Amino acid sequence: MAIQRMDNVGIVVEDMDAAIAFFVELGMELEGRAEVEGLFADQCTGLDGVRCDIAMVRTPDGHSRLELAKYHSPAVISAGPRNRPHNILGTHRIMFAVDDIEDTVARLRPHGAELVGEIARFEDSYLLCYIRGPEGIIVGLAEQLR
Repeated sequence: MAIQRMDNVGIVVEDMDAAIAFFVELGMELEGRAEVEGLFADQCTGLDGVRCDIAMVRTPDGHSRLELAKYHSPAVISAGPRNRPHNILGTHRIMFAVDDIEDTVARLRPHGAELVGEIARFEDSYLLCYIRGPEGIIVGLAEQLR
């Protein structure tokens, strides 16, 4: 077998506390925070002088995690406007299954979430939407219809 599992998705952020608050409000759990630096970090990232804070948040079922990273050095590089459309090469989104999509969107709005489009119905199966989260990250939400 080539892989055992997907361990986590990494996201670089400027405001660590705001990013943690957003994902905790979404329903994720803060697993821990740490500072990362040293030769191993430089070797792994291909950068020199890495010093960053990381926070790991996990889904309630424990199967998926996000690693949030705030770089102190080297300086972060902007990837362009944070309100880029979804169809740009390399753009990615994170999709979460939720119990109540409208409630979830309402709870995330005070944390800066904005709908990218609108809540849409896919047949009789799902309500779906994309929202912009911290740092312009596109977060997908899916509510399975019963």
